[in-house]
This record gives sequence, C-alpha cells and structure tokens, in this order.
Amino acid sequence: MRRQRKRGEISQAVGRSRGGRTTKIHALTDCFWRPIAFYLTGGNVADCTAADALLDRLPETDILHGDKGYDSNAVRRKIEERGVAPNIPPKVNRRWKPCFSPALYRDRNAIERMFGRLKDFRRIATRYDKLARNFLSAVCLVATVCFWL
Repeated sequence: MRRQRKRGEISQAVGRSRGGRTTKIHALTDCFWRPIAFYLTGGNVADCTAADALLDRLPETDILHGDKGYDSNAVRRKIEERGVAPNIPPKVNRRWKPCFSPALYRDRNAIERMFGRLKDFRRIATRYDKLARNFLSAVCLVATVCFWL
C-alpha cells in the first residue's frame, strides 16, 4: 500500500519529517552578508540540491563559504568552474577530505546572524503562508527592509 502525499506539498516547498511539516530557506549573500538570492525547499530535501540554483546567481568573489550540507563533489566542481575557491567543511563520512580553513570559516557566523535576524519576524519563523511564492515574497521583503534599506 502506497502512502499518498497531499496535493501540492512538493511544489509548495513543504517537506514532511519526524518534526512535522518544514521548509528550508537557502540564501546566497554578498561579501557584507547581505542576502542576494533565496531558494526554498522542503525540510526533507538535501541542501546540495538547492546549491545548483543558487550558484547561477553567484557574484564575483574569491572564496565561497558553505555549510556541511553543501559538501558534495558536484557542488565543489561547479564552484571551482566559476574560478572561486570553496571553503566548505568536509562531511565526516568523506574518505578524501578537501582543503578547508577553519580560520576563514569563522566569518560564516554572520550568515547565521542574518538568518536569525530574518527569523525575528514571526511570519518568517513560523511560515503561515500556504503558497511557496507568498512565503518567498515575505522573506524577500523582510530581507530588503532589514539589509538593503
């Protein structure tokens, strides 16, 4: 017997997990940690799948910091093709560990602070919107008000 999903869950960036229905916000930021692009996925989707869409919007830079979830050979290859050095911590289960600088990675905490600032807004933290486009619009509006105005 196959378990059926509710209509529209996948297309509306809602994922089911043990914690319930969740949505992940993926962001690309500039050198001052102001958000440039956002991408939504369901909470049960791997992070490296969103990297492909975000890397198309990558600005001119020397180094790219990323979370452990973005550590895959395909993501690293795409970053290096653009002439950018990836600084992504390797996953524990990797046999060959690529170079990684913990000293440079300390700057990534500003991205976590950016997400914390976005989630100060209750609408973003709890996602009341049913449609992904409405939720993404709210995220972009909050980011514009907080970081660009």
